Formats: sequence, C-alpha cells, structure tokens
Amino acid sequence: MTGLPADTGNEASSSNDMAHRETPAELARFIIVWLLVIVCVRSFLIAPFNIPSGSMIPTLLVGDYVAVTKFDYGYSRFSLPFGVDLFSGRVFARAPHRGDVAVFRFTKDNSVDYIKRVIGLPGDHVQVKEGELYLNGEKVPRVSMGSYAAYDENRTRLAGIRYEETLPGSGGRGPVVHQILKMTDDGQQNDTPEYIVPQGMFFAMGDDRDDSADSRFQGDDPEDLGYVPMQNLVGKARFVFMSIDARHPLWQVWEWPFEVRWARLFSSIH
Repeated sequence: MTGLPADTGNEASSSNDMAHRETPAELARFIIVWLLVIVCVRSFLIAPFNIPSGSMIPTLLVGDYVAVTKFDYGYSRFSLPFGVDLFSGRVFARAPHRGDVAVFRFTKDNSVDYIKRVIGLPGDHVQVKEGELYLNGEKVPRVSMGSYAAYDENRTRLAGIRYEETLPGSGGRGPVVHQILKMTDDGQQNDTPEYIVPQGMFFAMGDDRDDSADSRFQGDDPEDLGYVPMQNLVGKARFVFMSIDARHPLWQVWEWPFEVRWARLFSSIH
C-alpha cells in the first residue's frame, strides 16, 4: 500500500509568510519615501506654523496653529527645510497682495519666522497719524466693534477697542476687510514719518497695532523689522487648524480638552 502524501498546507502557509515578510531594506525604503513626501509637502505645498506672540491679535491668538501655503509667492531658499542655500532669488515669483497674512523670515535673523499682515507694496506711501493708518495719502477706513481683550505670550491682558479695517485691494482684487486691536493713540508707533516702500520690498504690520515690532520700526534695534525683502517670504497663512489656550501646566492632562479653543478650529484667516 502506497502511503498518503504528507500534508503540505502548513509548509505552504509558512512559505507565503516568509515571502511577504518585510525585509529591513524594504522597511528602510518605506521610511525614506515617506520622509521625502513630508519634506516635499513642507517645502513646496503647505506647512504648519505656531503663533508664539500676541502681535496679530485679534486675528490670530497665542497658541493658534495655522496652515501656510508656500506656492502663493513662489519659492526662495527659505521655502526649503532649514533654509538650505541652494539658489538665490525666488522661483515662480509672485508679489503678495495687500491684506495678506504672510509668514516670512525676520530681517535681522533669517533663522526666525515672523507672521504679519502685508500693508504696503513697492511704491506705496504708508504712514500712521494719531493712531490711524494712511495709505497713499488716504485714511484707511475702520469701524469700531467695541471693547476687546486677549492675553499675550506672557499672559499679560491686552485690552482695547477692536476695529474692522478695510484695506484697498491690489492686483485687481477687491478690498480686504479684517480686524485690528487698538489700545492707545500715543507712542512712536502711532505717529510715524511717511514711508515709501522700496522696490523688491513690502511693509508689514501686526493687527495688534500697539504691541507689534513691525515695519514702522526702521532703526538698528535688534527687534526692528524695517522693510521686508520679497525674498524672505515663506507663504500665506490660510486657516487655523488647532488652537490651544495653555493656561495650565503640561502635566495636568485632564485639562487638555478644556484648553482647546474648539470654535477656532479650521477657521479661515482674513
């Protein structure tokens, strides 16, 4: 009597498992591909940015996380991770529009990201008189929205009047309506000389007009921004994807859900 063939099912299953088991080389290839995808997305499409200070209150609050699109203004070396100096100037360069909330590299330290609103473009005349903004000789309209208060990065309460300001459009676009905070009409920031924006530059201001180191400050102080070169542009802030009011110590995990500003999630930036 001939013997029955041995049951090879387990051997086949084991063989298939061995055939589909990832090798270290395949795992490394998978990780490298995903790292390249992340680098490409962050370099050329969209990147996150955290709001560290109160200079853009009430539009942006400390603890907001915003999505910044990089293709709006073209690409410079500052679009690349760590600002790798692979080329000079900008590729596919496009000028920003008045009213854009833009991320750019600080003029005194190119390793630092800033976020401000674009107020003046090349050739524009910008001035602040008695606390009110003038652009090309015309007072920029604003309407009071009543009292407003928020906290800066030091948990200092900033209280004043919130206004709805209307900037004239540029590049064929309509006016840009956004909000600002005014706490005083006194100080250097509220009575400035008339600035004429040079070619290749733009004039940036914070929406918290009395607590922002911006293009109104043109001196040698380490915090003075001055005019911003177009090359320093990184991208345009589009929407808030997360917002955290860090009032409690990090270890108090039970407070985390209550520190999320749920109403701000996925709100667009104007």
